[in-house]
Amino acid sequence: MLAPLQTGAARFSSYLLSRARKVLGSHLFSPCGVPEFCSISTRKLAAHGFGASMAAMVSFPPQRYHYFLVLDFEATCDKPQIHPQEIIEFPILKLNGRTMEIESTFHMYVQPVVHPQLTPFCTELTGIIQAMVDGQPSLQQVLERVDEWMAKEGLLDPNVKSIFVTCGDWDLKVMLPGQCQYLGLPVADYFKQWINLKKGSSPRAASGASCYQSEEAQRKENTPGVKAYSFAMGCWPKNGLLDMNKGLSLQHIGRPHSGIDDCKNIANIMKTLAYRGFIFKQTSKPF
Repeated sequence: MLAPLQTGAARFSSYLLSRARKVLGSHLFSPCGVPEFCSISTRKLAAHGFGASMAAMVSFPPQRYHYFLVLDFEATCDKPQIHPQEIIEFPILKLNGRTMEIESTFHMYVQPVVHPQLTPFCTELTGIIQAMVDGQPSLQQVLERVDEWMAKEGLLDPNVKSIFVTCGDWDLKVMLPGQCQYLGLPVADYFKQWINLKKGSSPRAASGASCYQSEEAQRKENTPGVKAYSFAMGCWPKNGLLDMNKGLSLQHIGRPHSGIDDCKNIANIMKTLAYRGFIFKQTSKPF
């Protein structure tokens, strides 16, 4: 019975693809250059009885990871800068690599121990007030809860490919390992590889460079590592997320320098770049 079933499934898949072509016309398998077109395509498919998975297949190219873990720390700060800095907000968004939708959230505030009193500058910058960190778990306790969350979400399964995503290298190259070293805490291996969303080659947008680069184009150019936003858009985002949102004509979510809001903006930018055909790859070098 297995062979007839497989044949039937293949025929049904061919039938779905044939119907999808009729719904969307010749543009069905063209590179999805703009989110507006993808949205129209999705609505057309839904109107003709196609499920969300079929629409997602049309909208996004296959990514190299099952899940992207979007992370953005907030830390103690002042002018001049205090040392050591300590993480006070620890948010992670679990982004499905196939649909680019948020599936789960980890979010905790952290009690600083070296400089337990937040400065007015820190509160003004991050929006985090003293009451939000007083009595909260220590970094060691939060890291233990992160590990529990990772296990619950199936992210520690060796068959599941996941990677952290940050806006810059500071979070996982400087802040977390630096504070862990100061406190004598180990750094889990899953924190030692990540995608820096804004990292890329030198700016190339001055002459009206294309804002779409396929993976094939990346290979042809022989550029090392992922070029993420600056590669896809051809320009370096000097002001981080604010410039990225502006470059992609996206509305900024929440307030700047709120860790959880910054994660939501990063996720939104990633989804938009995925709509444009961008394939995300690791940018960090092995420790």
